[in-house]
Amino acid sequence: MKKTSPKKPSKTNSKFTSSVKPDQSNFPVVGIGASAGGLEALEEFFKNMPKDCGLAFVIIQHLDPNSKGMMQELIQRITAMKVSTATDRIAIEVNSVYIIPPNKNMAILNGSLHLFEPVAKHGLRLPIDFFFNSLADDRQGESIGIILSGMGSDGSVGLKSIKENNGFALAQSPSSAKFDNMPQSAIAQVAVDVVAPVEALPEKLLALLKRAWSQPDQSKIEKDESAIEKIIIQVRNHTGSDFSQYKKNTLYRRVERRMGIHRLHKVSDYVRYIQENPIEAEILFKEILIGVTAFFRDKAVWNQLQERILPDTITRLTDKQVLRVWIPACSTGEEAYSFAIIFKEVVKRLKAENRISIQIFATDLDPQAIESARKAVYPLSIASTVSKERIDKFFFQEGDQYRVRGEIREMVVFAVHNLIKDPPFTKLDFLSCRNLLIYIEAALQIKLISLFHYSLLEKGVLILGNAETINSLSNLFTPIESKLRIYKSAKTVLENTDLLDFSNSQSIFKPLINIKPQEMSSENLETLTQKLLLQQLSPTGAVVTGHGDILYIVGSTGDYLEPAVGKADMNIFSMARDGIRNVLPGAMRRATKTFEKIVLKNIKVNNRAQLATVSIQQIETPEALQGNLLLLFGDEPIQKKKSTGSKVLNQESSMKVYELEQELTKVSQELQITVEEMQTTQEELKSTNEEVQSTNEELQSANEELTTSKEEMQSLNEELQTTNIELQRKMDDSVRISNDMNNLLNSGEIATLFLDKTFQIRHFTPAATKLFKLIPTDVGRLLTDLSTSLDYPSMLDDAQEVLRTLTLSDKAIQATENRWLKVRIMPYRTFDDVIDGIVITFTDISIEKQLDLALAESQNAIRFFSNTQSKVVLELSVDWKIRNLNTEAELFFGMKRTEVIGKEFFDFSSIMPFEEKLKVKIKKSLRDNTSNTFETKIKQLQVKWSAHKLYKNEGLLSGFLITTENTRSD
Repeated sequence: MKKTSPKKPSKTNSKFTSSVKPDQSNFPVVGIGASAGGLEALEEFFKNMPKDCGLAFVIIQHLDPNSKGMMQELIQRITAMKVSTATDRIAIEVNSVYIIPPNKNMAILNGSLHLFEPVAKHGLRLPIDFFFNSLADDRQGESIGIILSGMGSDGSVGLKSIKENNGFALAQSPSSAKFDNMPQSAIAQVAVDVVAPVEALPEKLLALLKRAWSQPDQSKIEKDESAIEKIIIQVRNHTGSDFSQYKKNTLYRRVERRMGIHRLHKVSDYVRYIQENPIEAEILFKEILIGVTAFFRDKAVWNQLQERILPDTITRLTDKQVLRVWIPACSTGEEAYSFAIIFKEVVKRLKAENRISIQIFATDLDPQAIESARKAVYPLSIASTVSKERIDKFFFQEGDQYRVRGEIREMVVFAVHNLIKDPPFTKLDFLSCRNLLIYIEAALQIKLISLFHYSLLEKGVLILGNAETINSLSNLFTPIESKLRIYKSAKTVLENTDLLDFSNSQSIFKPLINIKPQEMSSENLETLTQKLLLQQLSPTGAVVTGHGDILYIVGSTGDYLEPAVGKADMNIFSMARDGIRNVLPGAMRRATKTFEKIVLKNIKVNNRAQLATVSIQQIETPEALQGNLLLLFGDEPIQKKKSTGSKVLNQESSMKVYELEQELTKVSQELQITVEEMQTTQEELKSTNEEVQSTNEELQSANEELTTSKEEMQSLNEELQTTNIELQRKMDDSVRISNDMNNLLNSGEIATLFLDKTFQIRHFTPAATKLFKLIPTDVGRLLTDLSTSLDYPSMLDDAQEVLRTLTLSDKAIQATENRWLKVRIMPYRTFDDVIDGIVITFTDISIEKQLDLALAESQNAIRFFSNTQSKVVLELSVDWKIRNLNTEAELFFGMKRTEVIGKEFFDFSSIMPFEEKLKVKIKKSLRDNTSNTFETKIKQLQVKWSAHKLYKNEGLLSGFLITTENTRSD
């Protein structure tokens, strides 16, 4: 199998050391498979993954095919990387995240994503396996698969493909997953590189990649050769397997992977670690073996076997009854069962089932892999590589798994076998050893290929992996399909027999079960007998159940019944003497069907001279014994006549013949009864069998329907789980936005009414209750039904006009208590730009209105002041004291400024007397704006005054400006 060479990473400024390689166009691609409960896991994963990690991520999740996914926006909130929903032929970019769209399968080719319409019906789709398989083929050693929370086993088969192509496999620890089925299945099926809580996976992944992309040079390997040999010794001590003849580069890469997981920087540190943790030797053993396989892996090979090679072999074997096949390094047995299935299909097509059979020997170094292969149980995800027809024919479903049917399992014998040390299987027709030779040194490769030639018959078929060859031993094999690495054994004698020298090894077979002899416990003998002393003429008999259990015995039954040998058994069939025992079962069966008495006569009991009579009748009364049987025993004495001589002999002879005739008649009757009973029983059994068969077919059909329904329901449940989580996130966002909006509206204290198209209240803010008498139950009431403090009778007309023209209305309306409100009416638009009512806002502009008035008054005062240079001008405070005056005022009053400032305007009684009523009237009129002119008499002059209010910047009254308009004499 072709492997890609890891490259050295470059450094980034990310939280963790990045795994980006110098060639930015050839970066690792991470496939993430998730299902139910996967959204939380994905959020935790990307929350801890730096944005410049140097990777591209493709998320494959089970989604509802009929709903629009919200995954993109939910993930985008977590990560700074670009997140997008995949489209057909989109090119993958580094530091980006791509999400599969609903109701699609997705694959990758040359760095671009391609979308497919799913072929399998809803509930049986395996999109994670579909993508992982294509990812392994496209990126090979740069492929990474991660399995997160989910139900089912989707992703396990695809993860195997990634591992087979020297990629990395990671899984969320089942204990931290919301649904642990998918992680558990992946861990059980694949030697996963990292198992950790989802929040720790990013750091472990980047640390793993940092080591993996650093290609060790030969000098470094030679430098660490001693440490590698120590590791080989540790593995051999703990597992019994010697990897000294494996390629050093392969061993070094496996050790490097384990060192990356444990964050060890020196091989010597790993030697110490493996010494302190013996379980690590077992893990490294499995890592070196790379126990990955799949059903019908490399379809071109299987097609060639099915269509050409296997049929030719079967046709050629005319005098051979058993086809022998050996599959070393079988791992968990998928290839062995694939060969058995192909054979079954070929012999059926050739109609050679009765002429030829097959014996497949499948071996592996890993005892756990062999144990798994014997169980023949595989995840539902094998449906991605096995056709539905083959699954229906050669598998049956057990819960969430498929099990290979017995007819296929019987063809394969699994055994633990060391290919390097143990003697091989011989006289083989087929030998398939794929993707093993690439991991071992050239010398051992030659030895194994020679061994394969020795094991195969002439013209036997050898199948190797697509990256393996027969090297320099081409004289031992001739190619059948060189491109597919299929060869035929040649008739050549191996000259160097040392190649077949294998060390003696102990038997690899161990008893699976130790059977201990059972200790027989003898029970205490207990005899329950009841002897009744009856009169001489009393009947002899017993009351028994329909099953023959004796309930009660009457009289002396010794001539007809005897205790059974051994443990006491009070059953009539065990105790009846010979003769009676033969006829009793049939008679009792007939008696249970009727209440008529059944009489058996002329029964020969043992060697007694007398013939016995047995009558059997079902008890009808008393009710307590109803349903039981009453058996009565009696004798039928032989009548003897007095005679002498030859007459006596003739009489004895006649009696003998008579007895024989009677016995023959009795046997004939019994035989007839037995035949009738057997026919009746046979008909009943036949009818019952037909009913059972019909019921079984119905149950099988119902079971298939239920299984399909269960799968569809499980898939639907996963999709609903995902959709529910997405909706929960959306609902949380909506609640947060709703809270923000409520706080925004309340903080602004803007009274707002939301009305529908019929002007019924849909919603209102708390500030609106100050303008309208509203309570929560007023939602749904018409706008015209509300009482308000606004002087706005045309509000409904303006609202209708806004709804008609879709143009906003903006008016200043006066309310009670000298308040002014700005009323804005605008259309209510939805996110889809649909008009669904109106919104009315009421903004308090009283201060603005006061400022406007103050500005107008101040402008008037300034205007008057600028136009009255020859007039008397006084500036008064709010309490009518003089703050300032002009020169004309000094001349008019005949007083200097210093004498006037601070005095009350109305205190010039000597110059300008005021009546008390006039004072009150002037003050009230100025404050209420009812009048701003008044007249007084000064020095025989009638003076007309004009008054103006003065305001501060805040719009508050600061004083008055008084000036003369004109004067006239009386």
